[in-house]
Amino acid sequence: MLFNYKLKLTMTVITIVLFSFISATFASQFKVIHVYDGDIVKAESQGYEITICLVGIDAPETSEKKNESGQPFSQRAKIHLQKLVLNKTVELEGYGLDRFSRVLAVLYVDGINVNLEMVKEGLAEVYKGKPAPGFDNRPYWEAEQEARKNKLGIWSLGDKYISPREWRRLHKK
Repeated sequence: MLFNYKLKLTMTVITIVLFSFISATFASQFKVIHVYDGDIVKAESQGYEITICLVGIDAPETSEKKNESGQPFSQRAKIHLQKLVLNKTVELEGYGLDRFSRVLAVLYVDGINVNLEMVKEGLAEVYKGKPAPGFDNRPYWEAEQEARKNKLGIWSLGDKYISPREWRRLHKK
């Protein structure tokens, strides 16, 4: 028990130090090595691995069980994010850590804001919680309104659409 606490504390300190490095220089470059779902990835740089939560967006939830499909459009969101970032070098614009000690960041590939692209394609909505300090979500709201108007991705579900936040609440263990 004490060992687990010390390990978690050590990992948190390492993450904070690494994040301080990321925040200090916008041009922090990482290679994305795994895409978990439509808004969470793992990346590495110089032997360090970090988990990144795409700040400002909330993508449909994938199922934790192999035989369950998850939320509608969850697999499409994951596949689209894989096409955008997997095995590519990304630049991070960091906004702190979330409650799971993941780095909150905007990802850029060749100057393209990946987070915003997910919203534009209708494969993520704007995060409905409190925005990260210093994060401007106005372009995201505009992109979401445009995707809604054009019934792209999740917005094609109309009244059957359930936000990822509500989906998580309904499917809590």
